[in-house]
Amino acid sequence: MVGTGVFTSLGFQIMGIQSGFALLMLWVVGGLIALCGAVSYGELAAAMPRSGGEYHYLSQIYHPALGFLSGWVSATVGFAAPTALAALALAQYAQSVWPALTAPLLAGTAFTGATALAVGVVLALAVVHGRSTRAGSRLQVIITAIKVLVLVAFIAAGLFMGQPQPLRFAPAAADWRVLLSPVFAVSLVYVSYAYSGWNAAVYLTGEIENPQRNLSRILLTGTAVVLLLYVGLNYVFLRATPLGVLKGQVEVGYLAASWLFGPVAGRLTGAVIAALLVSTISAMVFAGPRIVQTMGEDLPALRWLAVRSAAGIPVRALILQVAITLIFILKPDFKAVLVYAGFVLNLFTFLTVLGVFVLRWRQPELPRPYRAWGYPLTPLLFLVLSAWTLVFIIKDKPTESLYGLATVAGGLLVYSIVQKLGSASRPA
Repeated sequence: MVGTGVFTSLGFQIMGIQSGFALLMLWVVGGLIALCGAVSYGELAAAMPRSGGEYHYLSQIYHPALGFLSGWVSATVGFAAPTALAALALAQYAQSVWPALTAPLLAGTAFTGATALAVGVVLALAVVHGRSTRAGSRLQVIITAIKVLVLVAFIAAGLFMGQPQPLRFAPAAADWRVLLSPVFAVSLVYVSYAYSGWNAAVYLTGEIENPQRNLSRILLTGTAVVLLLYVGLNYVFLRATPLGVLKGQVEVGYLAASWLFGPVAGRLTGAVIAALLVSTISAMVFAGPRIVQTMGEDLPALRWLAVRSAAGIPVRALILQVAITLIFILKPDFKAVLVYAGFVLNLFTFLTVLGVFVLRWRQPELPRPYRAWGYPLTPLLFLVLSAWTLVFIIKDKPTESLYGLATVAGGLLVYSIVQKLGSASRPA
């Protein structure tokens, strides 16, 4: 979870909000949404323990067509776009530390050293995860542990060092009005994107020991820890750095570190953050192909994507995801891709959490080893806040929303073709 969003999105939020209280509340509300979602997904995962995430749940709860659309979105947006954004953020941080990376590698092109770095990291991690599940998971555990330790140390140092900025974090009457404004709702897209990954464990259900018992613990514990890290990290960013410096900028961690520790230590911190983003890219490269693999197992026309290597890795699905990721990297528009990805992902997590109510109504006798804590309030709160955000995105960011809806429509066309090919391949 901890990666691109928390290191890049604060600058975009400051463009519309200048209240310290409201900016921190964005991260609290975003974490609350993620926790309510994790509670709901925990029930679905325990009742239907199979890898595939939303693809599996929506296929079983509603219709295979809706499940296919969620799988299509996961393959094209849910994992490829966040992987590309993490790689682009890594490149942005790296070129802040090493300005020489901004120079084009090929004269007359936009293919810079930073772009080459982003592409190279994705390809290297694809090779690691394509060779061995054990090696890939060990790499993930190590770099995630290092990342959390570094962030805790950064938060602690930020609380005791630097000159606090004249920004008020105690609420006033005007601050509460900001929480109900359209700009707050749209800014929640960036925050929700930063929390994306809270549901990633459900894509690997089939590879988790005793998922009925362990998966809900994984979802809730991970999300709660990240909420605390995010609020602490953004408090330090805002406390240490003038809003004008952060406004509209991507590499907020590097800028905050430079104001806190000075330019030399800031450059070092920027390099460390760039390295930490490898963890985010690695997680997405690892988890995403499992959805495409599950779709391939269910749909005859996509059976070729379910093929596993001798090590049990869905290599073809991995190659497909990496190819789509590289397209996003080579055609970058960081802010637009972030909003576009956030809109589409929110749409399908909304439908999945709604499925908790639908499944309880349709199949009340289905064994549920774990039931959503706080039901019906927790899933209902998730639905209300997500719907509120989606409505304001459509109003405020119509272009990105239309691209998202076009992606879904494209999935319907692909589903129609896949069904026809599957029917044609069946023996009469």
